[in-house]
Amino acid sequence: MAAKLDRTVVRTATALVIGALAVVFDTTILSVALHTLAIDLHTSVAQIQWVTTGYLLALAATVPLSAWLLARFGGKRVWMVALAIFLVGSILSGLAWNAESLIAFRILQGVGGGLMLPVMTTLVMEAAGGRQLGRVSAVIGLPAMAGPVLGPVLGGLILALGDWRWIFWVNIPFTVAGLLLAWRMLPSDRGRDPKRRLDVVGVLLLVPGLAGLLLGLSNSVQAGGFGRVDAWLPLAGGAVLVAAFALWALRRRGEALVDVRLLRVRSVWSASALLFLSSVALYGAMLLLPLFFQQVRGTDALGAGLLLVPQGLGTLACRPIAGRLIDRVGARWIAVAGFAIVAVATVPFALGPTSAADPLLLVALFVRGFGLGAITMPLMVASYQGLAGEQIAHSSILTRTAQQLGGSFGTALFAVLLQAAVQGGAELTEAFDLAFWVASAATLLGVGISFVLPSAGTAKAAAVAAAPDPSPASATEASGSLRPAR
Repeated sequence: MAAKLDRTVVRTATALVIGALAVVFDTTILSVALHTLAIDLHTSVAQIQWVTTGYLLALAATVPLSAWLLARFGGKRVWMVALAIFLVGSILSGLAWNAESLIAFRILQGVGGGLMLPVMTTLVMEAAGGRQLGRVSAVIGLPAMAGPVLGPVLGGLILALGDWRWIFWVNIPFTVAGLLLAWRMLPSDRGRDPKRRLDVVGVLLLVPGLAGLLLGLSNSVQAGGFGRVDAWLPLAGGAVLVAAFALWALRRRGEALVDVRLLRVRSVWSASALLFLSSVALYGAMLLLPLFFQQVRGTDALGAGLLLVPQGLGTLACRPIAGRLIDRVGARWIAVAGFAIVAVATVPFALGPTSAADPLLLVALFVRGFGLGAITMPLMVASYQGLAGEQIAHSSILTRTAQQLGGSFGTALFAVLLQAAVQGGAELTEAFDLAFWVASAATLLGVGISFVLPSAGTAKAAAVAAAPDPSPASATEASGSLRPAR
């Protein structure tokens, strides 16, 4: 029988996951509400899209700061301040009087949310000390897995039963409970390096660079795709700034805003690449599936959200199974199986099903959700194997950034595919068939890359190496001699 999780890990994870649920649901719940917001706030869909875009840009701006803030101020203080900022942003968003005020308050939400997710992962992984990483990832991965599939359903129910303002106010119970639990259950700390200086040059390069990439991807969803000036220009500028930051960070070594040297570690770069691909599959499908049910099969927003419930149930069903298997067999084979399952389960949508409630589609969604659950957790585990102390915080930034960029790229890619197919003379059904075939192919690519992940033996050795001393000293020594896992 597997040993129980350490009590400190359970307390830390419980306090953090409750608050994090608000952020993850808020990120996805708005996907079904943009049309309603445009009508009620008397603005265009193009302008109201900035409710989502502004939030994502704020996330991108604050995620890279999390490692410095943790080192300077300590995890408990950073978490509670970030959660308080998110709470204030949620209350104000529900009180918004026009599109401009709502966009501003959503940016405030994004500032808090951008800090919370990497801080949560770092604190729980540090508490685990390299032990039982599979089961730990099953706990902290719950919001990330449940949010994308259950958020649209919750959004549809709120719009059907009440006012759109409750889309933001539904966050209040989670954030208040999260603050109380953090105050009572998280250990106090003053940070590893209270005198740590901020890498200002790194901030000036990386933050606008990531914002440019996300802005360009967001604009490419509109007519004209990647050929739009407001799409390719931010993309090009963002890529140049991110490349410049990478060169700067290599010179700064351990003092950089983000330690990019971690990408030399096989487990980190392979997990980051696969998290990018899995986000393409997940968030690209979040665009395709609701549109498929609404535009091709004629369901309303609530109906489309309810039809996606089997996918969420599949993801949740996989969580306890995958968490235990990771600790036994390692991340590699579970990720291989997960990507393969998602690829196969996406195929039925490319075969022109006859009705929205086709039993085959509902079964395929459940199986697809099960596969997604088998992808996320092993990749989270792999990205932290063999790391200690502050390295965990930097790896969290790298993987979280990969997920953000992958999600935005997936949304842009499939929106452009649909537009190009329809403009090329294809029927709407044929356009969706093409998009789903591409989604399956992209997921199959993940099967091949998954073989690069560490094996079970490497995973256990890395966990043992990371467990004894997650102190600043050991982290400094390890960061000075990074070697790829074998």
